[in-house]
Amino acid sequence: MTLKGLIDTDIVNYRKTSMTLEFPICKNFKCDRECGRQVCQNSALATAPDIEVDVDKLIQRYLDNPITKAIVCQGLEPMDSFGDLWLFLLKLRRTYQCQDDVVIYTGYTKEELMHRKGISRILELRQFPNIIIKYGRFIPDQQPHYDEVLGVELASDNQYAEKIS
Repeated sequence: MTLKGLIDTDIVNYRKTSMTLEFPICKNFKCDRECGRQVCQNSALATAPDIEVDVDKLIQRYLDNPITKAIVCQGLEPMDSFGDLWLFLLKLRRTYQCQDDVVIYTGYTKEELMHRKGISRILELRQFPNIIIKYGRFIPDQQPHYDEVLGVELASDNQYAEKIS
């Protein structure tokens, strides 16, 4: 599995102490494209070196940390690394029987994920329990708002999270 970064213990992105996985790809930098200027909060990750991690070792690292109670997937765009995300979730849920919350931060809208290449990524992810998706692109110059599902502030009015399973 390829990542750009890993935060073992994070208290910023979710109400529960989490391990945060920073995914390596954003295929189209949609936030920048739609704003007409560079606004991506994670653009520095694009030039960071890739980190190859063994999925089993990564999950064991998470399970061995007595402080973490959830996993946050963010970075550039986890949905653009769907194969790695899927493998991680499959092993976490089926091999390791871990049912902890997994939060996926995406810049895509719910509608875009429902109809992506004729396949609904949301329906695919619903087969795993305790999946939360944060939807929406970053739009600069908006007032942050508190999201009840995540228990944290989100940067743009259009962003929100929902538990899909």
